[in-house]
Amino acid sequence: MSADDDTRRLQAANPTGWFEDLYAEADAGTASVPWDQPHPQRHLVEWAAGVDGTGRSALVVGCGYGRDSEFLATLGFDVTAFDISPTGITAVQARHPDSKVRYVVADLLSPPAEWHHAFDLVVENMTVQALPVDQHAQAIEQVAWLTGSQLLVLAVAREEGSVADGPPWPLTPSEIKAFAVDGLAPVKIRRDEVRWTAEFVRQVAMN
Repeated sequence: MSADDDTRRLQAANPTGWFEDLYAEADAGTASVPWDQPHPQRHLVEWAAGVDGTGRSALVVGCGYGRDSEFLATLGFDVTAFDISPTGITAVQARHPDSKVRYVVADLLSPPAEWHHAFDLVVENMTVQALPVDQHAQAIEQVAWLTGSQLLVLAVAREEGSVADGPPWPLTPSEIKAFAVDGLAPVKIRRDEVRWTAEFVRQVAMN
């Protein structure tokens, strides 16, 4: 059975808790995690060219095994990274025992209250698209709620009105634009082949 087959089987059985199921099976050696890659996501690396995170906080949504979190830490960011899966967080802490990243268990749909607008940079890399379509709107609002000043969204693209047989459920143009909420405004939205790279900043009222 392929990694994609593992994912679909677990999601069908448990629409909201399948991340923990998948990480637990991967920990037991009976499944594999499709996004377990040795390098940070290419579009994140391209976006980060020349970026200095010194003195800035960053939050990674759905951190998985930490490839993006560890990369941001090398840029100087003070990184917090979360995942809904306790097994996944235990695994990433074991993989990076000397990491400066704070790895914590949290739910995107119900994040800690103290995280409201608490991070200078929020990176949402293909986590919203891993949720069923009927949860996208809430997840998008929560990502914006977490963002203090800058948001980077990376996702697979889907045409408006098309049906996605997920997981994943790639994001439509209107869903990408929906991140511009709670004071966030788009800076650059780019579609490269089948992927979105979208950057937003929080507008500050001038006195």
